[in-house]
Amino acid sequence: MKAEISSRLAIIDSEIAEKEEYKKEHKLRQEAEGELTIVKTITIDSSPEMREAKTQIKNLQNSLERFKKENNECYNRIAALTETLESKDYFKDPDYKFLVNENHRLEQQYLEVMADNKKLARQVEDKMDKLRKSGL
Repeated sequence: MKAEISSRLAIIDSEIAEKEEYKKEHKLRQEAEGELTIVKTITIDSSPEMREAKTQIKNLQNSLERFKKENNECYNRIAALTETLESKDYFKDPDYKFLVNENHRLEQQYLEVMADNKKLARQVEDKMDKLRKSGL
């Protein structure tokens, strides 16, 4: 019976030793994975490619902010000019009315001159045809 107890104790001792060894290996694996994560983070963040990408991102963000600001200024300028334009009533201004009337008068005069020009061209053409027929 002593031999049986001894053998069982040996088996239990070996199982305990295996569990302790497993725990040590598990702990070492977790520590190694943690260190690997830290190393990867440090390496990735400090790599030349990552620094260049971060610089490029900053430059693009600055450009975007500048373009947004310029765009906003343009919208504000357009709004101000639109307001100024709408505040002036050109149709009530006597100078504007005079210019509109003068434009209509000149347009009518132009149309009359063009019509007279066509009539004169026909008359000249008719006279030339008569002279050709008469033999001159």
